[in-house]
Amino acid sequence: MVNEFPQVVTIAGTDSGGGAGVMADLKTMQARHVFGTAVVVAVTAQNTLGVQDFMAMPTKLVDEQFASLAADFKIKACKTGMLADAGHVHNVVENLKRVDFGPLTVDPVMIAKGGAALLASAAIATVRDELVPLATVVTPNLPEAEALTGLKITDTKGMIAAGHALQALGAKNVIIKGGHGANPQTASDFVLLADGQSFWLSAPRTNTIRTHGTGDTLSACLTAELAKGVPMATAIQTAKGFVAAAIADTIQVGHGHGPLNHWVQPSQAVTKYVN
Repeated sequence: MVNEFPQVVTIAGTDSGGGAGVMADLKTMQARHVFGTAVVVAVTAQNTLGVQDFMAMPTKLVDEQFASLAADFKIKACKTGMLADAGHVHNVVENLKRVDFGPLTVDPVMIAKGGAALLASAAIATVRDELVPLATVVTPNLPEAEALTGLKITDTKGMIAAGHALQALGAKNVIIKGGHGANPQTASDFVLLADGQSFWLSAPRTNTIRTHGTGDTLSACLTAELAKGVPMATAIQTAKGFVAAAIADTIQVGHGHGPLNHWVQPSQAVTKYVN
């Protein structure tokens, strides 16, 4: 039974404010009853008001973190988040090719909630050409999907087109998150599965600015469910429900875009409907 407990890894940057990045990932993983580990690619000076500074780790240290985890843990699923620049994206890709960390969730983090860039613009092509093709599932929001596909997304047809474009790039499963959409009542995500099936997930919007780390939390929850062997469609629906509940059951932390409530007991209704 040694090493049989579900173990996962987040490959991302830290958030000194605790609401996003590696910190949000580990909190979410713990809440979903898997054991979380981390490869730290960058360190940020960050709070709910914004990102003041960040520094990427030496790639040698990133290599050593991958090797250290592979030597001891039985990682069942993994995810990427903030990867800083093209060199570090490429470095992470090369490491992922060397190890077997199970299904890969790619959260193509580009911009922090407060507007700070977390991925150099020159690295977008590297994410598109090298990382996305490795993805078991990719989880962009609307601006990220536009950056990766070159498409302008203004409606549901645009979301569907972006989903198919990302699948054509090599991602097996795609979630186009609709949180940046214009509907004031609901946030709807388009899901395209590897077998060609598609559906929408919709949850009521909560009127709050306390949404820091939403994308990290969704991708971390999804990664945790995949590590437990949950089927992809069910894992995606669980992740959507967890995030909706963590936003709705707010906690008052910080003076800006506050964090989610990662110890929430999900009961938030999520509507699933087939396109």
